[in-house]
Amino acid sequence: MDKKKVKDYMTYDVVTVDANGTVRDVIEAIKNTHHDGFPVVENSKEVVGYISARDLLFAHPSTPIEQVMSRHLIVADPDMSVNDAARVIFRSGIQKLPVVNDKNELIGIMSNADVIRSQIEHVSPEKVFKFIETLKKLYGVEPTLRRGSVPINDLLPTQSKIYEDELEGRMYEIKKGLAEPLIVVRRPGRWILVDGHHRAIAAKRLGITNLDAYIIEVRENIELGMERTARTLNLSTLDDIKVLDYARHPLVALTHRLVRHG
Repeated sequence: MDKKKVKDYMTYDVVTVDANGTVRDVIEAIKNTHHDGFPVVENSKEVVGYISARDLLFAHPSTPIEQVMSRHLIVADPDMSVNDAARVIFRSGIQKLPVVNDKNELIGIMSNADVIRSQIEHVSPEKVFKFIETLKKLYGVEPTLRRGSVPINDLLPTQSKIYEDELEGRMYEIKKGLAEPLIVVRRPGRWILVDGHHRAIAAKRLGITNLDAYIIEVRENIELGMERTARTLNLSTLDDIKVLDYARHPLVALTHRLVRHG
């Protein structure tokens, strides 16, 4: 995460309101964009405040924005690490962090959603070593670990479905050079994809043939349980993976059910 910077994940196309406007302008901006808050700027660029929907409570539509906006600004530098931005966002309780340059000019905005997106599918060394330990216990083998490039089209998938929204995020990361390595098992005659199915499909869509990976080498020519799982799921190439709409994600379905029954 230390290499991931705010500038790589922030939204560049930011909706703002002018400091010389009125509450009516903010109301219209909320209606048109469905956003719940906006940086307030002077001369189109300089950030002088922030106004949210709750600042409009009991304010007359003709009230000047300057009278109700918050002047206590918490901002981020584009070169700040995503980890540091996350700490600021969650500890301050704000949802959006304006990103400014050294002239206090607005260049982007970092939201809590951007922070979450930056950390999805984060691969840690602990995750890799735990998997190696599992292989040792299950099969009595002594795998070795190396870092290298793996051929995308030769990977055997072990996951039958992925989600479109996460796929878009992985494509963005690959374009920015921020994608985490895959986790792959290499045994005689086979490349087995353990972790990083969204990244692998994203690379394939982008026309990339090789990706960086943690490669776990198993010298023994044995069939692993995940290979049997892949066969049961009728998986042989990445093309066999189903890409599902975000609306079909089980977490979203659960949330909708809770809302309806609540």
